[in-house]
Amino acid sequence: MLSYTVCFYENIVSLSFPKQVFMKRKIIPGQIRTKDLHQYIIGSVAPRPIAFVSTLDEEGVENLAPYSFFNAFSSNPPIVVFSSNRRVSDNTTKDTLHNVRVNKECVVNVVPYSMVRQMSLASVEFPSAVSEFVKTGLTPEPSETVSAPRVLESPVNLECKVKEIIELGEHGGAGHLIICEVTMIAVSEFVLNGDRLDPHKLDLMGRMGRNYYVRASGAALMEIHQAVTEIPLGFDGLPKSITESNILTGNEIAAMASLTKVPDIEEITLTAEEAKNISVSEKHRLASTLIKEGRVKEALYILK
Repeated sequence: MLSYTVCFYENIVSLSFPKQVFMKRKIIPGQIRTKDLHQYIIGSVAPRPIAFVSTLDEEGVENLAPYSFFNAFSSNPPIVVFSSNRRVSDNTTKDTLHNVRVNKECVVNVVPYSMVRQMSLASVEFPSAVSEFVKTGLTPEPSETVSAPRVLESPVNLECKVKEIIELGEHGGAGHLIICEVTMIAVSEFVLNGDRLDPHKLDLMGRMGRNYYVRASGAALMEIHQAVTEIPLGFDGLPKSITESNILTGNEIAAMASLTKVPDIEEITLTAEEAKNISVSEKHRLASTLIKEGRVKEALYILK
């Protein structure tokens, strides 16, 4: 039986949200099947970076498997964490978990678009004695600080020692947090601009829900500059004529709210004469255009 929460929004600041009643379905863990709850979670917490984890078993067999329950959690010490979940179907665990328990090490390889289908192929549940490197056509290369191999085709490899494995449950779907300390990072010179990683050259893939992925390059990338030490105007520092605009979106208003002060005429290239004789709605449309062009100060100036 589905349950809904009805929310009424009387003062929505912009047309980025429809001015109507919102109905939200309530999903209660324990009241739906685990596999369905899993899809709600992975569809909501997205896109997720992909850890393409290479390990060795006690016989020296190479294993390679992707995990999107993954992120970085500390720089000093350098810590990354991924989760190897119990299979919902039969509550069994994966070869990666066995291998990191045995050898206490792994390599986390990033996944660019150029190898996304090979990464996907490695997610097949091959027998433990089968190397996914062979099945996927990817190339193992020796690591320098751990015995597990790196993926040659991956532009960034994080060699790791496993510090701790935290078991989160005993039933199908329960995760094992594998806490890894990075001992060395191998980076392809091709994806560097000086000492910075170039996201366009990295061309990384992210995981969405079900069979969906996202490619983090090209027009999908954007830069958002926000000073964190200076106090911005905020929405409450803007006139209501701006925050209650029916033309400007929430993102556009936030761009102006991120400024630390209302600009003076000396700070902008647009003169007051260009906008003084147009209507309020035309000013808001002009401001929207200016913000899209990165001319946020000019947009706020004509609306102040």
